[in-house]
Amino acid sequence: MMQYKGYIGQVEFDADAGVLHGEVMGIRDVVTFQGQSVKAVEKAFHESVDDYLAFCQERGEDPDKPCSGKFVVRLDSILHRKLNMVAAIEGVSLNGWVAERLKEAVDQRIPASKTKRTAKVRKVTTKTSRTRAKTGSSR
Repeated sequence: MMQYKGYIGQVEFDADAGVLHGEVMGIRDVVTFQGQSVKAVEKAFHESVDDYLAFCQERGEDPDKPCSGKFVVRLDSILHRKLNMVAAIEGVSLNGWVAERLKEAVDQRIPASKTKRTAKVRKVTTKTSRTRAKTGSSR
């Protein structure tokens, strides 16, 4: 994974095409990039993010941000009650307790150095092919 301007790019190798192909993760818009080498795909990632931001600015739209910091979790009511009790026993809010447990789980899987502040479908590609397909948007 790569990071640039708060956006995260995930890259895979396409053996059939012989290229590294990537996509910006965590946003509703579809922003892709590709390159023949690690250096080239990293450059294409930066260009795609810059192109995406410029495109949104030209259209007067706000670009999607990777994550807002809020999400809804649906639970069984009994589990919800138990979580409330555990949080109360520990003297913290339910939100604080859940956030800490999630942080612990993520920190076990992703090293802290890779978790800096880190998705209507539109498609933005690098300079070779600037296409953008937009579906019904709530913007």
